Amino acid sequence: MFGLELTTVWFVLIAVLWIGYFALEGFDFGVGMLVPVLARDETERRVMINTVGPVWDGNEVWLLVAGGATFAAFPEWYATLFSGFYLPLLLIIVALILRNLSFEYRHKGETAAWRARWDAALIGGSFAAALLWGVAFANIVAGVPIDADKEFTGNLFTLLNPFGLLGGLVLVLLFLTHGAMFVALKTDGEIRHRARALAVRIGLAAAVAAVAFLVWTQVQTGSVGSAVAFVVAAVCLLAGIGAAAAGREGWAFLGTFLTVALAVGGLFLALFPDVMPSTTDAAYSLTTTNAAATPYTLEIMTWVAVVFTPIVIGYQTWTYWVFRKRISTHHIPTADLAAARG
Repeated sequence: MFGLELTTVWFVLIAVLWIGYFALEGFDFGVGMLVPVLARDETERRVMINTVGPVWDGNEVWLLVAGGATFAAFPEWYATLFSGFYLPLLLIIVALILRNLSFEYRHKGETAAWRARWDAALIGGSFAAALLWGVAFANIVAGVPIDADKEFTGNLFTLLNPFGLLGGLVLVLLFLTHGAMFVALKTDGEIRHRARALAVRIGLAAAVAAVAFLVWTQVQTGSVGSAVAFVVAAVCLLAGIGAAAAGREGWAFLGTFLTVALAVGGLFLALFPDVMPSTTDAAYSLTTTNAAATPYTLEIMTWVAVVFTPIVIGYQTWTYWVFRKRISTHHIPTADLAAARG
């Protein structure tokens, strides 16, 4: 019984890690995709990139820990997921590498062509990662073909179904809205006003797509808990859009942050107690019980999590506090801009 309780605890912890990843990394994916839309010149591109410069790598820690926790707590889930979804996950990793290299190398060249290539890597990597994460998670929740040996029997085209593609579109739109809200919150001047106006427009499109996707999810595999999470997520998104329209950037960003968190949380509530449902036969589904590690492993991991989780959260909270001020074009050094134009 103790082991069974810990499997539920670790399912919840992994859900929290993914919620943290999407709610935090989501806005810097959005910022990356919006660089060519909101920035009118090199100065404004620098401003946008600097809004996420101090935090993007910390946001990715949530992904690394989520993957490691899944490997240790639910090895069968990890094995089936990473072998069956090998190609999309590989593409996600490539996209993340490209956007991360862009942050590191964009400013190291002096030509416009050099910066344009790294901007393309940032934009394309952010879009591809957001789209593929949405497709992957939609398929995990809806179920995929898994046989009696717990092996995925489909292929990439199995995942590119209407439900999966809608999930990808919804995540892209939510991240664009979330990113625009963050730019409005973290910048000043003209770019701030453009970001706020764009957040309202994209947010309305995101709301329509998200409601369609969440209703579809609820009909397919939802529970009472997921229904509540989805409804509150929709309310938070509409409230965030309203706050942005009223010029309340802090409340607007909080609205999209809660929207992403509640939507992802609702997906995990819809998934539980499965971790990877089988569309071949329900008896072949991976659950929190048959995919879990041994009780002793889970017990050791629980004590490790109790010690280190507060440290990670505390460090990241401190980082956001240190870099909490707004950024504007006058914060970009004149000498750097002259070199960039040259």
